[in-house]
Order: sequence, then C-alpha cells, then structure tokens
Amino acid sequence: MRRAFGFLGKRWNGILIATLMNGPAGFAELRCAVGGISDSVLSSRLSELTEANLVERLVDPGPPVSVSYELTESGRALMPALTALTSWAWENLPPSASAD
Repeated sequence: MRRAFGFLGKRWNGILIATLMNGPAGFAELRCAVGGISDSVLSSRLSELTEANLVERLVDPGPPVSVSYELTESGRALMPALTALTSWAWENLPPSASAD
C-alpha cells in the first residue's frame, strides 16, 4: 500500500490519471485541466507516469506534429480503485479537506 500511495499520492499524479480517464489529451489540455502546475513539473510527471507504464505518449507526425497522452491498459486498470476512493472521499471527508 505504501508503494501505491507513494506514487499515486505524489502531487499531480492522481489528478493527471483521473483527467486522462476521459480520454487522450494534449499537454496544454492537461495543464488547463490540472491548474496550478508548471510546464516543467507537468513534463516531469508525464515522464514518470510513462516510465511506470500508466500513460502512453502518442506522437502524430502531422503536419503539424502533435503529441497527446492516454492511459495504458495498466492506467485504465486504476479506474475502479480511483472511482471508489473518490466516492469514499465525498461520503466521508469534510468539504474543507483538500490536498492543497
């Protein structure tokens, strides 16, 4: 459990995975969806998620060249657990509880 929460609980990782549950997204889309994340940190987190085989980086040679990110099968396998955690949080945590 420590390993899972150590990785998924790292700032921004969980919200990036949750955002990609809606389908592939580009860098700018992810930056807007997350809010408050710098480009360098977003790039670093996406690299970590890619190295962990939770996210895949897709390059469309274009023109113009475009890059998007989507969940891998392993990333999609997290969906039931994250959905359950979200439901638990809504039911059990006070509205003032946040990760910030």
